[in-house]
Amino acid sequence: MTENPHVSGSYWLETAPGPDRPALVDDLTVDVAVIGGGIAGLSTAWELARAGCQVAVLEADRVAAGVTGHTTAKLTALHTLIYDKLRRTRGPEGARLYARSQSEAIERAAGIAGELGIDCDWEPRSAYTYARDAGRVEELRAEARAAREAGLPASFVTETGLPFPVAGAVRVTGQAQFHPRKYLLALVDDLVRQGAHLHEHTTVVGLEEGEPCRLTTDTGATVTARDVVVATHYPVFDRALLFTRLHPRRELVVAGTVSADRDPEGMYITPDEGTRSVRTAPHGEDRLLVVTGEHFTPGTADTRARFQHLADWAAEHFPDVTLTHAWATQDNDPTDTVPLVGPLHPGAHHTYVATGFGGWGLSGGIMAGRLLTALITGEKCAWSELYDPRRLRSTMREAPSFLKTQAEVARHFVGDRLRPSPPVESLPPGEGAVVRTEGGRLAVYRDEAGNLHALSARCTHLGCLVAFNAAERAWECPCHGSRFDTDGKVIQGPAIRPLEQRDI
Repeated sequence: MTENPHVSGSYWLETAPGPDRPALVDDLTVDVAVIGGGIAGLSTAWELARAGCQVAVLEADRVAAGVTGHTTAKLTALHTLIYDKLRRTRGPEGARLYARSQSEAIERAAGIAGELGIDCDWEPRSAYTYARDAGRVEELRAEARAAREAGLPASFVTETGLPFPVAGAVRVTGQAQFHPRKYLLALVDDLVRQGAHLHEHTTVVGLEEGEPCRLTTDTGATVTARDVVVATHYPVFDRALLFTRLHPRRELVVAGTVSADRDPEGMYITPDEGTRSVRTAPHGEDRLLVVTGEHFTPGTADTRARFQHLADWAAEHFPDVTLTHAWATQDNDPTDTVPLVGPLHPGAHHTYVATGFGGWGLSGGIMAGRLLTALITGEKCAWSELYDPRRLRSTMREAPSFLKTQAEVARHFVGDRLRPSPPVESLPPGEGAVVRTEGGRLAVYRDEAGNLHALSARCTHLGCLVAFNAAERAWECPCHGSRFDTDGKVIQGPAIRPLEQRDI
């Protein structure tokens, strides 16, 4: 692909659309209500249903269609370069618990796929973290040692299946890749067979904690539940101010067919070059190449140029690729490396959260399902303390990252209001910009017919100014990652209210 890649949408969504599920219209009483229908929410609901709980899943859009529907779909415990850091910050036991919890998540997914007979393109693969810069070899060797000491089948290698030389790589065998939508839609079917309530197009707008808890929705219906799980990727209810410990990161994906003999036969990632992730998937007699990278904070980049850069990289290294798909995904990086899974806040007794998976939400989401089920049913889990959102031991360790994140938020909150704005008349069709008017800052989009659509530019989460993503035609908040369509509707939280309509 030499022309600007068209944002055609996720391959996973296209090839596994799934049936619509009804919105919630009647009041409901259950044992556990799960807010969010991604892999963390659905895994939690499935584990709870198997444990005998009456469960309801409430999804604002479509199940497995948000972050989970736009993933690269690697199931691995090798999370770029994490084990050497964990060994230093959480000690050898913390690193071992992390490796064990993530590895058992992969085994759990394999077991569920086998038990339910799910045809989800499951393929065993080795995972690699590589570098082309010889200056990073010692860092890779240290990571391989730390991962091996944590219990993973890890080694340092200099040869891979990539079509270019590397200075070195950490290899972990016994990992997997799959089609996430096919897997999760089968979980949904099994949940319904078990009597679970599953509702799409139902936004939860209120949470009243108590015994029991009570949820209110935008449909007018309420849900009463003994326990509530907030699994909305970025917490829509954040009573412990977890947003101060999360940094949103957006990444782009291009995909297309390559001949089977060009398959690198592994799952690869490098932290260099703005991140590059490579894997393939079954695609008839050929393979589907999936390349991810170009990470940036939402609302801060020329996304079209970055899509082109990624497409050019794929074409350079896989010359026979025919790119057919392009999409984007979003993750939240925790300031102290480890996801936040457990009680929603220090005083919580019946509310729980799963967030901050840092780009590794598939194994992390499955892990979260098992951990939250243990907490809710009163079982013990060896790694509950490691992931506990209330953890205090890491406060000093995460201080530099925490301060950097908050400084960036402050810079956007103040600096974006001082930025000069273009005249409305200069906006071409298909473009948007934040403009200054007598009534304040407006987010203005001109559609292909030349009509203007004006919204308040203040994000409804905490009031930062949004910015326009021209490639995806969406308004994005650079502070905490909320995203809105050109009519103001929420695409991605933590915002739960749309941008307000304005006249221009």
